[in-house]
Amino acid sequence: MEHYITVAGIGPGSPDYLLPAAKKAIEDATVLVGSRRALTAYCREDQKSYAIGGDINAVLAYIEETIAAEAVVVMVSGDPGFYSLLAALKEKFGSTKLKVIPGISSVQLAFARIGDFWHGAILLSMHGRRADDAALVYQPQKKLGFLTDGKHNPAFIANLLIEQGWPAAARSWLCENLSYENETIAALSLGEVSKVSGFHHCVMVVSDE
Repeated sequence: MEHYITVAGIGPGSPDYLLPAAKKAIEDATVLVGSRRALTAYCREDQKSYAIGGDINAVLAYIEETIAAEAVVVMVSGDPGFYSLLAALKEKFGSTKLKVIPGISSVQLAFARIGDFWHGAILLSMHGRRADDAALVYQPQKKLGFLTDGKHNPAFIANLLIEQGWPAAARSWLCENLSYENETIAALSLGEVSKVSGFHHCVMVVSDE
């Protein structure tokens, strides 16, 4: 008998932002799959664990073997529906094998921190990938939200947007370490961001409203 795979969004980082449904699924799990950081935070000694590394196929193979005997809870950062392992799990196992518990995404928290709404915003990931230039082209009243990484950092993205016609005066926010005690929110112009250093792996919001 094959068991279900629960995909639990664990939020932006701090346990304060972990939803009760996800917390219960994690506590009740016999097998936890997640990043080393997530496993350190939530896995107990009496639970089996598997750390997600760079080889996604190896992760999927482990889950496939394990669910033949017992259920698996996969912890993903933020919300499972936004650039997470959920896409690969759905492709491999199909939606009927999955129970998905939503979480608070870092993008959602970033917009909350700057006091802005995010319906109508274009949400993109530059974390390990490059966004389509067509999505970056400037339009009046346009609003963008980005997941960034060390290579596609805020300065890189700002210069890319300026090349796509965005005014250097456009408002930008860099949101780093969201939900943690060392959380930083920097409000800058796009031109200022194009020269900034640091702020790797943060959420970047750009608005022409």
